[in-house]
Amino acid sequence: MTKIQLQTAHITQMINITKEVKEAVITSGIKDGIVVVFTPHTTASVILFENIDQNLRRDYLKLLKTYVSSQEYSHKGGNAAGHLKSAMTGASISIPVVDGLPLFGEWQGAFFCEFDGPREARDVIIKVING
Repeated sequence: MTKIQLQTAHITQMINITKEVKEAVITSGIKDGIVVVFTPHTTASVILFENIDQNLRRDYLKLLKTYVSSQEYSHKGGNAAGHLKSAMTGASISIPVVDGLPLFGEWQGAFFCEFDGPREARDVIIKVING
């Protein structure tokens, strides 16, 4: 298991963690199996997303903001929007491992999504399972 820690700089942000996922798979030595990427935070998520155009990331965050506006919520913590966005997008992804590498699509990457930042320490857990 690999644990990485990220620092976020904005209220909402997407951080490309594809390199860290690939490195975790390679160093695990597992040739065929699955890699699970998980965040234990309730105002963040991990998703598969297009990894070339940064403008598309901005569009995605804008879309989520449209779905989960800054209205008044029953939640007293002041970060209800972050919790709702996280629940909509999910806390983990699973990627097949083939020949010692994660099997990303041509345009895919793994991303950590911050919905309640900025934060000094956000955890991502990467577990490679032999299969």
